[in-house]
Amino acid sequence: MSYTVVWFKRDLRVHDHAALREAAARGPVLCLHVIEPSLWAEPDAARQHYEFLRESLRDLDAALHERGGALHVVTGEVTDVLARLHATAPFVALHAHEETGNGLTYRRDVAVGQWCREHGVTWREFPQFGVVRRLRSRDGWQKQWDAHVSTPREALPPLAFVPLPWTEPALPDAIALGLDPHDPPRRQRGGRREATRTLRDFLDDRCSQYRGGISSPLSAPTACSRLSPYLALGCVSLREVVQATRRRVAALPADASRERLGLNAFVSRLHWHCHFIQKLESEPALEFRNLHRGYDGLREDDWNDAHFAALVAGRTGWPLVDACVAMLRETGWINFRMRAMLVSIAAYPLWLHWRPVGLWLARQFIDYEPGIHWSQMQMQSGTTGINTARIYNPIKQARDHDPQGLFVRRWLPAMRRVPDAWLFEPWRMPPDVQAHHGVIVGTDIPEPCVDLETATREAKARLYALRANPEVREAKADILKKHGSRKRPTSRRGVRKSAAKQSELEF
Repeated sequence: MSYTVVWFKRDLRVHDHAALREAAARGPVLCLHVIEPSLWAEPDAARQHYEFLRESLRDLDAALHERGGALHVVTGEVTDVLARLHATAPFVALHAHEETGNGLTYRRDVAVGQWCREHGVTWREFPQFGVVRRLRSRDGWQKQWDAHVSTPREALPPLAFVPLPWTEPALPDAIALGLDPHDPPRRQRGGRREATRTLRDFLDDRCSQYRGGISSPLSAPTACSRLSPYLALGCVSLREVVQATRRRVAALPADASRERLGLNAFVSRLHWHCHFIQKLESEPALEFRNLHRGYDGLREDDWNDAHFAALVAGRTGWPLVDACVAMLRETGWINFRMRAMLVSIAAYPLWLHWRPVGLWLARQFIDYEPGIHWSQMQMQSGTTGINTARIYNPIKQARDHDPQGLFVRRWLPAMRRVPDAWLFEPWRMPPDVQAHHGVIVGTDIPEPCVDLETATREAKARLYALRANPEVREAKADILKKHGSRKRPTSRRGVRKSAAKQSELEF
C-alpha cells in the first residue's frame, strides 16, 4: 500500500498543518514523531523542554484520535527509524515542516534528505514560519512574510491512517535521556489546549496591558502574550496567531485604543520573531561563532569560572539580576527586557563569552527558540557588528522597573529584611544596619562579583576600541546587507529616520 509519512517535529498540531494537509490529499498517512536521544543529549536541552514536549504530544495524539488515527512516537535516530519503517512497510513520501533548529537538527535534516534520495522517497518540506529557505537577499523579505501570514488557512481533507507496523515501548523518561532532573514547578504546561486558551485570554483581556506592561518583571507575566513556548513547539501556528490578532483588532470598538495599540505592537513583535530566526536560517554558524568574525577573541580567552558560577547560582550580588535567575529556576520564563539585562551583565561587567552563557540560558527558557536565542545572545553581547551596544545597568533597571522592590523581595527572601533605603545597593549597608535587620552581606546577601562601574567602563573601552578598528568597521557593511532589517523606523514625530541610522537603531 502506498502511503506518506508525516514527520511531526516542532509543529505539534493538526490545524494549519501544510505537511499533513498535502500528505492527506495524496492518500493514507502515518503520523510520526521521533524521540531522538542525540538531540536530547545536546547541551541546550533541558528536562522542562522534554516534559513540555510530552504534554504537547498527548494533545496532538488526542486530536488525531478524534479523526480516527493516532500519533506514533518512536525512540531512535531519525534515519534509523525511517530505515526500519521503510523495510517493514515501504512508503513513497516523507512530509514535514521546515525547521530552523540547532546544529544537530540541521545535520540531521541533511542526513534525512540523503537517505530519502538513496531510497527513492519523495522528501517535501513546508514553511513553518515566515522564514525563507535559501534566501538570496533581505530585500523584499517583508513582503514574503506578509504573504505567508496572510494566506488563508485551509481545512484538512478526510484522513486515512496507517498504523505503525510494530509495537513501540513507552516513551523514555527524562532521566533515561540523561537530562537534569530539575523541572521548574511553575512553568507553563504544553499542548494545544493550553496554547489556544492562552491566545484567547490574551486577545480578549490581557492585550490591554501589552504596551507599557511588558518591560517590568512585575507586570510582564500577564502583560506579555505568553505564547512563545507554544509557537516554539508549533502547538499553534504563527499564521493562526497573526490572523486571530488581526480579526480581534478589526472587531474592537472605536474607543478601545489601548487594546488596539497593544495588539498592533504584538503583531510587530511577531514579525521580529521571524526576522531573527531568518538570521540563523541564513547563517547557521552564528550558533557557534561570532557573527562578525572581527570580534573573535574578544572574550573567549578571558573566561572566569567564578563569575559564571555566581551568575548561574543567582549570587552576583545585584538583586534584580539574582531575582531573575530565581524566577527562571521556578517558572522557566522571564520577560525580554530582563533576559537582555542578564546577557548584558554576563557580557560586560562579568566579561563572559556568549556561547556558554547561551547554553545555560537555553536550558532555563521554556520557550527556547534557537534562531531568536542565538541572534539575541550575540546582539546583546555586541558581537554582531551592526547593532548599538546594549549595556544594562542593573541598579537603574531596578529603579525603573521595580522601584518598591516587590519583585526582588518576592524571589529573594533575604531582601525582605533589607530596609528601603538600601534596596538597590544592599551591599553598602553599614554593619550596624545589617545586624539590626538580621541580614548579613556576604552571607545572606552576596557581595557583587565586581565593582559594577569599573568593570562596565573597562568592558566598554575594550569593545569600542575593537569597533574603531578600520578592518572591523569595513566588514560591517556585508553583515548588514545579509542580515539587516529593511524596515525603516519612524521617529516619534512620524518622520522616517535616515538609512544611515538604521544599522544602529534596528534589530
